[in-house]
Amino acid sequence: MSDDGDQDDDGRGGSGVSTITRTSPRTKRPSLYKVLLLNDDYTPQEFVVWLLEAVFHKGHDEAHQIMMHVHNTGVGICGVYTYEVAETKVAQVLELARRNEHPLQCTMERE
Repeated sequence: MSDDGDQDDDGRGGSGVSTITRTSPRTKRPSLYKVLLLNDDYTPQEFVVWLLEAVFHKGHDEAHQIMMHVHNTGVGICGVYTYEVAETKVAQVLELARRNEHPLQCTMERE
């Protein structure tokens, strides 16, 4: 074999310089979902305030404001979460309302 300097260590020829292209993966932010409480004429306001404090970790004043907004407008946002968290919060609200024999409804929608 001759050593004429035209071949790389791998035997393909060329200058011996290779280019590495790095692509950084683009991570997509997860979609967010609003958890909504719907007003009804039967669920006590005190229960709704307690629920907002217990499930959504709202302070008493904020929980009261949200409850009044739901009462006055028919619907209110309890929080904004990723899909799995929002789904869990909705299930918790519905289960607590059912256990306490209240018809309170809760849903979620994509933000």
